[in-house]
Formats: sequence, C-alpha cells, structure tokens
Amino acid sequence: MTIRKIIFSRPGEVTFAALEVDLAPTSPMEIVIQNHFSLVSAGTELACLSGGEPWFPLPGTPGYGAVGRVLETGSGVTKVHAGDMVFTHGPHAERFKFDSTDRYTGTCVRLPEGINPEHALFARMVTIAMCAIRVSHIELGDRVLVTGLGQIGNFAAQLAQLQGGRVIGADINPRRRLLAQTCGIEHTLDSQAANWQMELGTAIGGEKISTVIEASGLSSVATQVVPLVAPHGEIVLLGTPRQSFQCDVTELFRHIHLPGFIEFRGALEWRYPTFRQEFSKHSIERNSEIALDLIRTGRIRVSPLCTHKIRPEGAADAYAHLKSDGENYVGVIFDWASDS
Repeated sequence: MTIRKIIFSRPGEVTFAALEVDLAPTSPMEIVIQNHFSLVSAGTELACLSGGEPWFPLPGTPGYGAVGRVLETGSGVTKVHAGDMVFTHGPHAERFKFDSTDRYTGTCVRLPEGINPEHALFARMVTIAMCAIRVSHIELGDRVLVTGLGQIGNFAAQLAQLQGGRVIGADINPRRRLLAQTCGIEHTLDSQAANWQMELGTAIGGEKISTVIEASGLSSVATQVVPLVAPHGEIVLLGTPRQSFQCDVTELFRHIHLPGFIEFRGALEWRYPTFRQEFSKHSIERNSEIALDLIRTGRIRVSPLCTHKIRPEGAADAYAHLKSDGENYVGVIFDWASDS
C-alpha cells in the first residue's frame, strides 16, 4: 500500500513523501487508521525539527493529535471497531498503524456523536492543559494567572475558569491575547508592558495570585512571577522548559522554604497512566474523553484557535510560517481527507 506522510528529514528540512508500507495488523492489539485531520503542536514539533529533542531522532514523522476512521483492528481490540471515527495521538500521515497498548501512542478514543472532527483534534491540547488543573489546588474564587496564551495556555485558562478560578491571562503577543478574550478570558495583560504587574494588581483588587500556570515554557517567566504569588500559593509548570536560563536559585529557594511557603508543581501529561487503571483516578484516556465532551458541548471554545487548514503537501511552508509568523499561525491542521 502506498501512503503519504510528512517527514522531518534532517534539522530544518521538511519533506512530503509517498512510501510503500504494509499496514495489515500483525498483532492482536494493533489498529489501522485512515487519517482525516492531524494537528500541529508548534512548540514541540519545531523543537523536533531543529534536532533539539533527543527522544525524536531524525529522520522521523512528527505528529501530536489526529482524527480519523478505523480501517481495521487486530483480534484483541474491543474499545473501537472498523468504521468508528476516533481521536488518537497519531502522526502526520495519510494512514498509519499503531499498538493500542503503547504507553505513548496507544490512545484511541471514539468520537462522541455531534462533535466537529476538526475541533476534536484539539482534545490533545486540552488534555495537556488539563494536567495543570489536576495538579493544582484551584478552588472557587481563587485568583489564577496564566502566563503564555498559545493553544495550551489558552485551554488552561478556560479550564481554570471552569474550575471556578478568577483568571487573568498574560502574553506579549496581542493576537494571542485577543484569541484568549474571544475564548472567554475576560482579563488579559501584555506581560512585556512596563506596568503589567500594576495592571494585574488592579484586575485582582490589589491581592496576590493563588495559582500561576506557567504555559510559556520560559524558565525566566517562572522565576519572575514568584513575587506575585500569595502565601501558600503555587506555580504550576505546564510549558516544557527548553532554553537555558541563569538566576540566583538561593533567592528562589527562600520563597519556597521561608514564609510564604510557595510550591512548584510539574504538570507534564505523562505523570498519569495512559489507560484507565484500578487504583488511579486519572488517565490520559479518561482526560481525553472529558476533553472531547467539553469541546462537543462548547464548554471549551476551540473554533477561534483553528486558524489554518492546510493540505499536507504544503507542510514545508506551514512549518516555515509557524517559525516566522507564530503570532498568526496558532492552530494549524493538516487536511488528509479532502481527496481521500
């Protein structure tokens, strides 16, 4: 069978290739998918394209979240059946096969009735953002600052509001701030403005922040917000730190060790098991189902973040724009279905 896929050939080089592969299931738990749409995660995928992620060797096929139709399953698969539309962590490929028991690529959840398949793609980003809510102590009326309003930060802000928080979003990018407002985040601030901390204080009545959700992945931001946190407050590291940064860690540790005893919490999605387990309340599988329902019912707003739908043949240009014009290329979808 000939399939088409996107390949990161070497650092900075994107190719679109047609390859001969055998996709027939060879083990009982394998699933074969005909992709309809796949979603780009700009931060992670650009890092992979640069050659800067040790877990992603080049050449390789990237991918983060996908929606497609089940073509075939192995004899042991019972959760989904041929013909089902499903959400997966699949790659940017026309068709693919995966082991449904795999820790990192095995997620496969049937789409609920009535959901827009393009919107369903964003369940991956919602589940990542959901981890910040799971590990936090956000309660009704708490003051929450979300730093970085890309896709994941936007969804974290929306989820924190559903949790009952009074949310303020901060980003240097005016387009992202506008998108956050369109998605229902009432207060947004330009974190590059000289008086942004004063504006923040005004927005929350002169009090301090209960929870900071750091979604930019910038270590400098995670340290700069420490003085804004209320006693016994928390800073949740949602974005993955990638760039080197130097600071006085003694001063940072003093805020943790001495009054007011702030806490840092990691919120990487893989802290939870992939599949439901008897002694674990949360799992990526369960979070995905919840995310899909929030999207279906409109409690999480997705449409404003669907900024570009692109044929996979245009992948090289898409990644170039993501690198040079990330302000406008917020949610990029590869459309595999228009001529399938």
